[in-house]
Amino acid sequence: MQINLEPSWKNILSDEFEKPYFKNLIDFVKSEYSEHTCYPKGSQIFSAFDSCSFDQVKVVIIGQDPYHGVGQANGLCFSVNDGIAFPPSLVNIFKEIQTDLQKPFPATGNLERWAKQGVLLLNATLTVRAHEAGSHQNKGWETFTDAVIQKVSDNNENVVFLLWGGFAKKKGLKINREKHLVLETGHPSPLSANRGFWFGNKHFSKANTYLKSKGRNEIEW
Repeated sequence: MQINLEPSWKNILSDEFEKPYFKNLIDFVKSEYSEHTCYPKGSQIFSAFDSCSFDQVKVVIIGQDPYHGVGQANGLCFSVNDGIAFPPSLVNIFKEIQTDLQKPFPATGNLERWAKQGVLLLNATLTVRAHEAGSHQNKGWETFTDAVIQKVSDNNENVVFLLWGGFAKKKGLKINREKHLVLETGHPSPLSANRGFWFGNKHFSKANTYLKSKGRNEIEW
């Protein structure tokens, strides 16, 4: 199956594209996009891969669904398009960076700047119907993104996996923890963060400390 994907990812994931589940998934997504308003726009479905080549991955952040509000989703987990108000989880991410690294709030919630430094911002499900959270779950995306995580774990070294919340922790169960650093904490959503499961995790400084110890460039969060 012909998928328009950044070449390094296309090479490493080519076997997935030939599996029956993936054909069914693509048929479903094409149907949904033709009959309903869906997010992100078609050209941004694989933005996480287009913005961060396989060989450059230093950090993996796992989200769940794209944002389903107008103009929000841009194909990178937790990220929104320029000019869009920060969703609550993203506000809490920036608050943690502020206290962890003493950095001011950024002007935009577009995290493409992270992706271009080697942060794979991977949602478990890459598409969603407008205003219907979870509407594209259990259609095959989770199988695909499980394969992505496994490929990174098996074929790369010294990657930091940031697993935020129970869903991400389950998604990361098979990561090789001898080759990589896995950091786990609560989800940055207000429900979790306000109960004490997010703030103070220092994941951003810990990730940079690990990368530096392995001779890799730190991330400018």
